[in-house]
Amino acid sequence: MSAMLRLVPVLVALGLAAACSSGADDEPARPAPTPMGRTFVSTEVEGTPIPGGGPLELRFADGRVSATSGCNTSSGPVAFEGDVLRVSGLASTLMACPDERAGADDWQNRLLQSGPRWKLSGDTLTLTGSTATVTLLDKKAARPDRSLTGTTWVVTALLRPEGQVRSRALDEARPTLTIAPDGQVSGSAGCNRMTGHADIAGAEATFRIATTRMACPPEVMEVERQVLEALDGKTSATVDADTLTLRNAADDTGLILHAQ
Repeated sequence: MSAMLRLVPVLVALGLAAACSSGADDEPARPAPTPMGRTFVSTEVEGTPIPGGGPLELRFADGRVSATSGCNTSSGPVAFEGDVLRVSGLASTLMACPDERAGADDWQNRLLQSGPRWKLSGDTLTLTGSTATVTLLDKKAARPDRSLTGTTWVVTALLRPEGQVRSRALDEARPTLTIAPDGQVSGSAGCNRMTGHADIAGAEATFRIATTRMACPPEVMEVERQVLEALDGKTSATVDADTLTLRNAADDTGLILHAQ
């Protein structure tokens, strides 16, 4: 009788352990993380390189992906089917891009529409297509936000009411903008030197700009006119990694600038 009594606690303990184990096994498995809600920038390409050098930037948000490789921006619905990335219905901006960058759009669209395999490991996203394998790093890790002040910014695109404008004249003129910590402004509008002041309040910058009076070729003077138009008065100022976007609400113009 005493031997049987000693077995009872053991059996009860085994039963409790089995019940606990069964409950844990019944918990639904958490879905694997996807790139949705994050932005990635390419750091390496194996196979066919990006025309113009890239980099490829992918932004995943609200069930869509936006992509740019140095020329136009394409966007469309995206789905993660197992380890395959499905992108459909890509729509693109229609800017003319000079030199090798003219082929960047076709390169990125072929990659995305080929059903590439994807793998996410921490901050690293890998896409493997038929002609290239692209390694991308989370943009926040790859390019921490630069400071609005104390950074020399180079204008790479003009924002117009009709859309974003890039041109050879803009690339050659390379307008620059530097805002010192005390608000003093210096730089080049494309032809003439700029001086002045910027009052910064949160995400707004209000500019008062003066320039020298040199004459340059007409295409450069047109670039300068549009740069100065965007820097006339109050603008919104948004820094994303090494990119500064200035938008003038008064006339729907603005600038896209990259840290030098």
